[in-house]
Amino acid sequence: MATDSSEATVRTAVDRFLSSARCRNPNTRRAYAGALDRLAERLGAGRRLDELDAEEFAAALDALWGDAAASTWNQRRSAVGSWLAWCAKNGYRAPKMPDAAERRPETPDETRAIDRAAIERLLTRRDVPLREKTLWRMLYETAARAGEILALNVPDLDLAARRAVIVSKGGATEYVYWATGTAHLLPRLLHGRVAGPVFLSQRRPGPARRPAAIDLCPETGRARLGYDRARILLDRYTSPGPGTPGWDLHQLRHSAATHLGEANVGLQLIMAKTRHRNPRTAMRYVKPGGVAVAEVTELLDIAPRRR
Repeated sequence: MATDSSEATVRTAVDRFLSSARCRNPNTRRAYAGALDRLAERLGAGRRLDELDAEEFAAALDALWGDAAASTWNQRRSAVGSWLAWCAKNGYRAPKMPDAAERRPETPDETRAIDRAAIERLLTRRDVPLREKTLWRMLYETAARAGEILALNVPDLDLAARRAVIVSKGGATEYVYWATGTAHLLPRLLHGRVAGPVFLSQRRPGPARRPAAIDLCPETGRARLGYDRARILLDRYTSPGPGTPGWDLHQLRHSAATHLGEANVGLQLIMAKTRHRNPRTAMRYVKPGGVAVAEVTELLDIAPRRR
């Protein structure tokens, strides 16, 4: 679709990219939209695309996600890079990905799994709002990806069966299942709603932001809660102090898999729960924590037992 971009604005190019075949998967589209909408706002949604240069893109990326974790930076960079590549392919005069915006190395965190007691303390805190408490508990109990749970709409839920239908990372339609805690919280969160996203933003979107109809609640007019906002809130409630990062949304999924492994649940069942296809990938997550290692060490104790 070659297009004369002499009059194309940042907003126009973003909207057309999000409507393209590259974003056919709804989870992909939402993830890209979350990053590109913020970038468009930073650059100026009404500015002509051919007026921008690589330095402005680099400065915008740094301002938006320069202080984020390496994984978050790489995800947002990937979304912007996909958009810029699409623009070049389709005749829009957009700059290339800035050299300064390089991918960052992601160092494996050996302490990524969170102790079950710490998760329980967080989920029983009285100062945590209902929306966040429901989201975090649902992420832990389903062991699902954060993007999958945030993409849920009310009709996707089967409250009686404690399950929901989701579109997975590969585009397959699958079920995720939750336990008693989520089952008690979800009806309170929905408060009788029968349509729209399960998890909503606190306020209605302003006139400058135009979410897709599927991302708006027809009853309240509020938009779907975005990944970035959900990430910030979890970090805020779990950070031990200023300048020290809190938990990441993915840690709840990782911790669920680890805790199942520590409970001697078989790898096949853990793969079914987390919906991993490759045993090697699942084994990377199912890593016993320090408590489990300490307990099993007692089996090697050859010291005589005290009476």
